[in-house]
Amino acid sequence: MCSDLLRARTCARRSWFPEGWSMSSFEFSLKNAFVAALLLVLLTSCGFQMRGARSVPAEMSSTYIETTDRHSLFYRRMRDSLRAAGIELVESPVEANATFSILSDMTGQRVLSVSTRNVPREFEVFYTVVYSLKTEKEFLLDPQTQTLTRDYNWDETQVLGKEKEEQLMREAIVDDLVRTILIQLSAL
Repeated sequence: MCSDLLRARTCARRSWFPEGWSMSSFEFSLKNAFVAALLLVLLTSCGFQMRGARSVPAEMSSTYIETTDRHSLFYRRMRDSLRAAGIELVESPVEANATFSILSDMTGQRVLSVSTRNVPREFEVFYTVVYSLKTEKEFLLDPQTQTLTRDYNWDETQVLGKEKEEQLMREAIVDDLVRTILIQLSAL
């Protein structure tokens, strides 16, 4: 046990803090916590928002997605992103406050350059979407066209790898399109 006053303070400090800790490390961690809380308050007060689900207009609280192809990559990613934004997706336009229409959803590739042997060397992958947003009364967003492209080099000795690269590129393009459209919708 602790006999004199000096030893009593040391003994009390040891029993209060976990082993290896001291009062100075406890004060340092409080300073760090205060600085982190201050930074968090400053970031949120200036309007900073992390990437991810965005806010959308109140009119979209229950939305129907109108499309001719419910299996397209763009439709699936847009559906998932709208759900992540807290929008209730309904199966009928009658139940919906708003209708997000995918008027056109096209993807493909074009040859950008060929070799001296007339073999394609460089391709461009593109994805084009035409969409609109309307309520019963009005168009919130008139038909808009978004097109994104990416290019890649073709090597006939790596056919499987290049096909996978094209597929991943197409998925990245769709993710960028969805993100761009959500930014546009959040500005309404």
